[in-house]
Amino acid sequence: MEYAIESCELTRRFGNFTAVDRLTLNIRPGEVCGFLGANGAGKSTAIRMLCGILQPSSGTAAVLGYDLLREVEKIKSNIGYMSQKFSLYEDLSVKDNLSFYAGIYSLPRHLRSKRIAEMLRLADICEQEDSLAANLSVGWKQRLALCCAIISRPALVFLDEPTSGVSPTSRRQFFNIIQNLSNQGTTVIVTTHFMDEAERCDRIAFMSEGRLLAMDTPDNLKKTIIEGQMAELELPHPMEHLKKIETLPYVRECSMYGAFIHVLLNQESDLTALQNFTGVQPRPILPTLEDVFITLAKKREKGAMGA
Repeated sequence: MEYAIESCELTRRFGNFTAVDRLTLNIRPGEVCGFLGANGAGKSTAIRMLCGILQPSSGTAAVLGYDLLREVEKIKSNIGYMSQKFSLYEDLSVKDNLSFYAGIYSLPRHLRSKRIAEMLRLADICEQEDSLAANLSVGWKQRLALCCAIISRPALVFLDEPTSGVSPTSRRQFFNIIQNLSNQGTTVIVTTHFMDEAERCDRIAFMSEGRLLAMDTPDNLKKTIIEGQMAELELPHPMEHLKKIETLPYVRECSMYGAFIHVLLNQESDLTALQNFTGVQPRPILPTLEDVFITLAKKREKGAMGA
């Protein structure tokens, strides 16, 4: 099987609103693919369609070789799915939750104890196996939810905003588990709006307003989307300077990045002109994924205005 997921012009409309607009992509087996975008970008709707939870309005797709429209039950029986609001049974222990989901996924009884033990080790929650799910921290709950989703060893796992509301440390630990799954050959599709998580994906699908803006490795996106010299400025009251800097003829893009201003210049030699204009020495930097996303979003906005 060349691709775990293939989609062509996959679209979902809700009345007059198009949530996912002609999504075409190919995802290889064993790949960690991040769907990155702001809230409302269409990430969750795309995943729900590919899982067979939501029927497409138009377009086609194959998931693990099964046709999304004609073989949806086969798809559901071969994937794992974890939503942002994944429901654990809080009155059950960690171990009992795992046992329950092993039954839901029809795992043979003689394999259940072994798989439960594997899940406890994978998520490093062996010491919590007798704790009630209600007493776990958010980070522990998310790890347990992931284990419940993958206890049947699915070839493909969909994770919809799995680390929302989780501390940075817990998010890193969660992604360590994801990368272990990928190393074992599991394909992982994860939606996120955290740039540090996206950096750890094999490839990223940038989405905005239902459209796929670009899809590539993090490094390739930074090299191909960002053309010119990126620089960082630290100025007092940066918002007051932003609009003025944007109008400079040698400035391609300008945006806030925390307390700093990121400026995309035509070329390296423009650093001197920017320093003369602002009175502050700009610091040359490598583009971030956030810079990539801002550039893509602005390109799409200009294209829409032109159309």
